[in-house]
Parts: sequence; C-alpha cells; structure tokens
Amino acid sequence: MSSDAECFRTGDVVQILGISRRQLQYWAQTHLVAPSRQTPGGHARYGFEDLVALKAAKRLIDAGVSVQRIRGCISALKKLLPTVKRPLAELLLVATGDVVLAFRDGTAFDAISGQEWVFEVARFEREVEAWRRSAKASRGTRRPQPVRRARARARSA
Repeated sequence: MSSDAECFRTGDVVQILGISRRQLQYWAQTHLVAPSRQTPGGHARYGFEDLVALKAAKRLIDAGVSVQRIRGCISALKKLLPTVKRPLAELLLVATGDVVLAFRDGTAFDAISGQEWVFEVARFEREVEAWRRSAKASRGTRRPQPVRRARARARSA
C-alpha cells in the first residue's frame, strides 16, 4: 500500500461489509483476515484486497461455515497451492453444505482435501475427440472384424 488513499479505516470497513467492529477486530486478532497495514499509532488500515478477503469470509460464515473451518481451509489451500498467499482474496470459495469448494483455473476442488469436484467439460470433450481419432487410426491398420448378429428363430405354435 503506497498511500492512505488506498487504505480503509476500521469504521469504513464495518460500514462497507455490514459487520460489527468487534467481529472485525476478532477476525484480525485471530488472523482470519488481518489488516495489511497499521498506522504508527497502531490503528488498522485495510486495503482493497483485505476487503475482498473479509467479504469472502463473511459470505462463508453467512452460508454456515464456521470460522474454524474457514481457518482450516486457508491453511490447507496454502499447502495445496503454495503460490497462493491469501486464499480468501485470491480464490473463489463457495460453501456447498458442509464442504467448501475452491475454484481455480476452471477447476473446482475441496478446499481441505484438494479432491477435484468438477471437471472441465470442454477439456473432457477434447479428450474424447482425441480418443476417437486414435481409435479410428488404429482401426485403419487392423482388419475389421465382422459383426455377427443372432438370428431370431421363429417358433411355430
């Protein structure tokens, strides 16, 4: 953050997000989402990326995800994706029942286990087309086998 114009005070954040001052302070103290800056006097200053992370945390909490589970997701995502420093700000997280899904590069996966939940249909379609081409090419080198059909026998009663 290069200037105070890019920073938001605690009161601003509370109004923007519709959360209590105490809730914001608790999240900062417990390192759920800490402010990216502090003034020389020790006052918190939040950048836009902080606001994005706070909004993501609030949405997950509103969807019924506990703060402890969110912390677990953050920790797991940092291990799964070492280049991601702030998962709440850098990834799209969605609560589906008791599972938190993280979306990255067109893929959805469980934020704790890393298990992929949704596959990209377009990529799968390309894989199927590649298989068809290779199967067709290999059939061209083999002699086709005749298809035998069972004849239905007519019974006379």
